[in-house]
Amino acid sequence: GFCTNLLLPQTPEHILAQTNNKTEILCELKKEHAGVYWYRWSQERQTFEFLVFSNTMGKAVYGANISQDKFSVHRASPHTSYSLHISHLRASDSGTYYCSVSQSFQLLLGSGTRLSVVDILPLPLKTTQAPVSKKPVQHITTSKAASKKGPCSALIWIPLAAGVLVLLLSLVLIAHRLHRLRRRLWLRIHRQ
Repeated sequence: GFCTNLLLPQTPEHILAQTNNKTEILCELKKEHAGVYWYRWSQERQTFEFLVFSNTMGKAVYGANISQDKFSVHRASPHTSYSLHISHLRASDSGTYYCSVSQSFQLLLGSGTRLSVVDILPLPLKTTQAPVSKKPVQHITTSKAASKKGPCSALIWIPLAAGVLVLLLSLVLIAHRLHRLRRRLWLRIHRQ
């Protein structure tokens, strides 16, 4: 069985990369392990695919039809960290990548890294500054504005008051009917 596990944090959570470039996903292992597995979940194809296993000695075993030129695993400086390097990126490489270790007949999955491969990266948003005004401007925050009008506007009070009025009228009608029923019952009992 698979279960996601906080003991295997991955960084970053999301990668936006351009076609033909390369990227790297880091997985930190906090448990004893014999090596790390890497899997990819493809939302488009609805498949969970085994990519590569790398043992503690650095020997790698690849999944079926997985290119060794595209995927490689490196042990990072703290010996508990592994990084998956993906090169020659294509749109088909998009998906969520999971590192994993085997423990007690279970595969513990990492937190996951979502990779999105696009042909053209979006331009960063330019931040424009508003021109500096020499005249002081009075700013009213929403809380101050609300305190001047009261906590609720007429748009809220009118339907609320109408609802309460309808409820009160209903109660009066019910009380009147109950009083009439009670009186009829009293008259029947006293006639006998």
